[in-house]
Amino acid sequence: MSFKALGLSAELHRAVSEKGYSTPTPIQKQAIPVVLEGRDLMGGAQTGTGKTAGFTLPLLQRLMETDKPRKGRRPLRALVLTPTRELAAQVAESVRDYGRYLPLRSTVVFGGVSINPQKMKLIKGVDILVATPGRLLDHVSQRSVDLSSIDILVLDEADRMLDMGFIHDIKKVLALVPKNKQTLLFSATFSNDIKKLANGLLKSPALIEVARQNAATDTVTQVVHPVDKSRKRELLSFLIGSNNWQQVLVFNRTKHGANRLAEQLNKDGITAAAIHGNKSQGARTRALADFKAGSVRVLVATDIAARGIDIDQLPHVVNFELPNVAEDYVHRIGRTGRAGNEGEAMSLVCVDELKLLKDIEKLIKRDIPKDVIDGFEPDPSIKAEPINRGRGGGGQQRKSRPANKRPSRPGKNARQRNNGHGNSDATPWQKQRSSKKRPGNQQQNRNAA
Repeated sequence: MSFKALGLSAELHRAVSEKGYSTPTPIQKQAIPVVLEGRDLMGGAQTGTGKTAGFTLPLLQRLMETDKPRKGRRPLRALVLTPTRELAAQVAESVRDYGRYLPLRSTVVFGGVSINPQKMKLIKGVDILVATPGRLLDHVSQRSVDLSSIDILVLDEADRMLDMGFIHDIKKVLALVPKNKQTLLFSATFSNDIKKLANGLLKSPALIEVARQNAATDTVTQVVHPVDKSRKRELLSFLIGSNNWQQVLVFNRTKHGANRLAEQLNKDGITAAAIHGNKSQGARTRALADFKAGSVRVLVATDIAARGIDIDQLPHVVNFELPNVAEDYVHRIGRTGRAGNEGEAMSLVCVDELKLLKDIEKLIKRDIPKDVIDGFEPDPSIKAEPINRGRGGGGQQRKSRPANKRPSRPGKNARQRNNGHGNSDATPWQKQRSSKKRPGNQQQNRNAA
């Protein structure tokens, strides 16, 4: 089946062809006809499957088909909400590329940059706006945007927006848009919160799931390298150098940890840059551009900043630290193996992270192969220590003890905190105790967008 067979206009088909695409992906094949019919849609798909084009192409055609004569400033007719700046920029680029032969105007707004140039574009009038929730509400308060004429609303990566604490902002936006509109909700996971949001927002939506939720793509080879925490950076440098990797995306749980790791890699002679929510938008854009261009070999990112990083044929993803939330593992490794290409995803796992690893394997319903690198064998005498379980990767990481110093005997409270980790009579990599999960900190990550 071709894109033309899906009912797209000649202008859109021409733009798609110029991008080098001839055959729609499964999510595009199923979603495009539904959106063209004007129906609400609740879509779930693995990352890297062409989801953005799945809603962008029919959205553009719907706006052309329902265009009305207008006087004065162009009314805003389509709104796409995304959780992060990078994803907003990526979606806006797709809108611009696919709509190049259509007389539609679009722009993107997000935080971290001056609001005034954005205001000027909005005041002139646009048909399509891509935005992060926080900056959109800033424009609403300054009266530079009017949401009362919205015909199509898209919530992209709704699961991440809720994780990042955007639910209150989203509710404010929903109160400003017309009730009689077409709504498209895309989410990698359909949690109870997502279903509740959908029930109050969508009207008899079509449900499309092109693959089993929380499944890693088959084009990504996964492996775990057991290693002591104090030797992770040394192992990472060894893997990059000995294998001559030229483009590696590395994930860290915290902003501070990402900065520190990038600095250490640079000292090792490996060009690296960090990208996270505390970086200015200019610094984030430069780091990503340098990484894509090859002048930076390693990009160290937190989970929040990594949403929207779309790099063609990215060969390697490394989990320097496992994510606190198992679903984020799927999103991380989905940065490689995209569009049918093959990729590698490696996780450097210390004894502290065995519970996180177990949660990930339970989620993806498979055991990840373990490969101990010669010279980096983990010390079986090291006992597990607790990990900050907060969501979002913005919390401060606890300080690790020196590698040559044994911990003092914990008191009663410390022993209670450690009740989720390894048996004192067994090697931690061989046996784990049962664990009681503690609720994570629901951090507000609005600044990250």
